[in-house]
Amino acid sequence: MDYFIWLEETGFSIWMRESGPAFFSSLVLHSLSMAMVVGVNVAIALRILGVAGRVPVSAMARFTPVAYWGLGVVLISGGLLLIAYPTKALTNPVFYFKLLAVIAALFIARGWEKSLLRDAAYDTIRLPKKARLLAMASLVLWTAAITSGRLLAYTYNVLMASHLP
Repeated sequence: MDYFIWLEETGFSIWMRESGPAFFSSLVLHSLSMAMVVGVNVAIALRILGVAGRVPVSAMARFTPVAYWGLGVVLISGGLLLIAYPTKALTNPVFYFKLLAVIAALFIARGWEKSLLRDAAYDTIRLPKKARLLAMASLVLWTAAITSGRLLAYTYNVLMASHLP
């Protein structure tokens, strides 16, 4: 807990917590950039599952830079939110569940990018069962990540280590 107390008492952490514009702009940026990352991945997953069958699977690759840009903003804004309330997040199992869901979903997305999205042969054939199962898993993982991220505001046990007796 000493590390949490030290971090909470840094000027930057205090500023992030107490500055409405800093905290809320980080929260808004985190939400919007998550929408970019999740939106691209949901669109690709739905295409793999057969939605919009006329759209070539390989054409979906052009959207991955949007997801990467969004991921960069997610990491920065998430880091800022973490600095604002480190104890609240790092003592909450829901936070780790969210991180695991995001990492697993990104791992699936990277697999698509390296295989399905680079091979035009998949544009006209029914995609392999494994790809469809991974697309369904991706949808579940992104839903879990978003839901658990939202629940972080309500499921913490300790808001700040410096407030403990």
